[in-house]
Amino acid sequence: MDGPGTPQVWHEDGPLGRWVSAQWRPGALAHAVSLLWSFDGALNMARERVFPDGSVELIVHLGARYRSVLEDRHRDGYPTLCFTGLRMQPEVVQAPAGRTTVVGVRLTPLGAQALLRGAHTEACGLTLDLHDVLGPMARALADALADARGPLGQLRAAARWVAARLREAAPVDPAVRWVYEQIMATRGCAPIGTLCERAGVSPTKLPARFRALVGVTPKQFARIARFRHALALLGAPSASPLLADVAAQAGYVDQPHFNAEFRALAGMSPGAYLHALRYPNSASLAEAA
Repeated sequence: MDGPGTPQVWHEDGPLGRWVSAQWRPGALAHAVSLLWSFDGALNMARERVFPDGSVELIVHLGARYRSVLEDRHRDGYPTLCFTGLRMQPEVVQAPAGRTTVVGVRLTPLGAQALLRGAHTEACGLTLDLHDVLGPMARALADALADARGPLGQLRAAARWVAARLREAAPVDPAVRWVYEQIMATRGCAPIGTLCERAGVSPTKLPARFRALVGVTPKQFARIARFRHALALLGAPSASPLLADVAAQAGYVDQPHFNAEFRALAGMSPGAYLHALRYPNSASLAEAA
């Protein structure tokens, strides 16, 4: 089950807090899972600003729960088992005081369709209780993670749970799947009209068919894909200090277009993001309460 991706574990002890985190991209599940991750520890800067990344995320709290800073209904804490649909805006979450343990399963839209049976398409920008969608299967995931030993054991337990669910998955619309894969491969830069033509799908019919699989329209998903690439470029150790270079590399028409799109999806300018404090091994920002 480990596949070509090697699980990695990091120990952090510094100004941001003290924790152990692990990440794994299992090759055998690459079409459905973009990342498995775990966190065990405490943060000094409890708030984290997370950004649209084109994924649907399952979260299992094995300790005290995170809460939303911006969303009223989750200010007292997210459900113990929950999932968040695709984001088109940033979200600020706050860690509980003291130590906690959290495990996440970051799904591609294809994986979300298989595991959540389409429920993710009605949850864009929302965090919902996983029990309401999966019932006993959600509890089975939580139990498997609670019984696992250490962060790597938790990630492998999550991978086994996903693999079992995928065996029951129904096939997806092949033309829409191809368009989705092309948007990902070109990082949102392929013209949607051209993709429609090559896929043999009418431009008037593709948005509804695409939304039924992914949760947003092809053009919206392409925006997320470009933005995700821009974040990666800004976060790279060799990032260009010239934002115009980043804009060109990420496929934006020009820097004003880049600035406007970045503000719409990140809630801040590219320059502000470039100079903000990021969590290690993440595109998310650390913020004081």
